[in-house]
Amino acid sequence: MELVTVSTQFNPAEAQMIRARLEVAGFHPFVKNEIAGMVFGGYTMGVGGIQVQVPDHEAADAREFLKSPPAE
Repeated sequence: MELVTVSTQFNPAEAQMIRARLEVAGFHPFVKNEIAGMVFGGYTMGVGGIQVQVPDHEAADAREFLKSPPAE
């Protein structure tokens, strides 16, 4: 199984919120590089951001899902 990046964030909290949205919607997300970068004021720098990934067979649907605004 190959993982595909569907979102790149620089704030760890935002990456976790996206991971949670995907998980609740039935996807199988994984957060990569969350602890690899340096954090300044809550933002991760250095490794190109925090990647939220899903299995390749879920990538297209996950990207489409993320285009819609979160439910309030």
